[in-house]
Amino acid sequence: MVAVAQLVDDAQTEQRRDPSHSDLDFHIGRAELKAGDPKAQGYTVGKAKRVRAVLSWAIEHEPRKGGNLVLSLLNFIRGRGGFRESSQNYVGKDAIENAIQAFDSDGYHLSSDGGLRPKLLDNLSGTALTQALEAYVRRAKKGADDAALVTGTGKDLLEAVAAHILQQRYGNYSSTSNFPTLLGQAFTGLGLATPENHSEKGEPPKRRMERAMYELACGINQLRNKQGTGHGRPWLPNITEAEARTATELMGVIAEYLMHHSKTSGRQ
Repeated sequence: MVAVAQLVDDAQTEQRRDPSHSDLDFHIGRAELKAGDPKAQGYTVGKAKRVRAVLSWAIEHEPRKGGNLVLSLLNFIRGRGGFRESSQNYVGKDAIENAIQAFDSDGYHLSSDGGLRPKLLDNLSGTALTQALEAYVRRAKKGADDAALVTGTGKDLLEAVAAHILQQRYGNYSSTSNFPTLLGQAFTGLGLATPENHSEKGEPPKRRMERAMYELACGINQLRNKQGTGHGRPWLPNITEAEARTATELMGVIAEYLMHHSKTSGRQ
């Protein structure tokens, strides 16, 4: 939010640069975010504060539309020469580097010329892959659809996390294993309980929670659109938007639990 707002700020320049307030009217209107626009409420604010306010409102109320606005603004700024140093609309080196780092922490690659794309996880390994998966976990916990089917892997988030944990711990994993087997191997490797580990008298209550997490993960996996290729909706057609959002958030919670135990075990 802050990094994108920097890209539209005139504060560090001697002359106004695009986008203008009129341009912002268009992009905010197209994203259907006027409800969060200070100008639409009768306030007079600078462009950077205006963009921050709209995106802050979108985070709470319309995150998907907020994402559309970010992409729309980036494309506009790029088209106006904002990422080209020789242009009068150049946004500045610091603003570009700040934006690159901000998007990187959320699993996206912003190039120095303004191109934005999700990180292709098949090209990552080790710590870099761990960090990228953690970014997807954060997005999944917010219900972001693009975190449900992880870019560049053909796996959903839980599959990708389970495979990564097994790769880190044992040096390989079977790419032909079905999801319950792959997940069960990851749970077992981390010392977590699955339904195969029957309840024992006096066991810690968390063991019941772990079994439930395993069953929930398998149930969520069955909701996935197995014909998907990473484009479009990753869920079966009969799944409602509310159910899809809940499933995505739960994927994030379970994936986070697995990655936390993988780190704290001291064997990653």
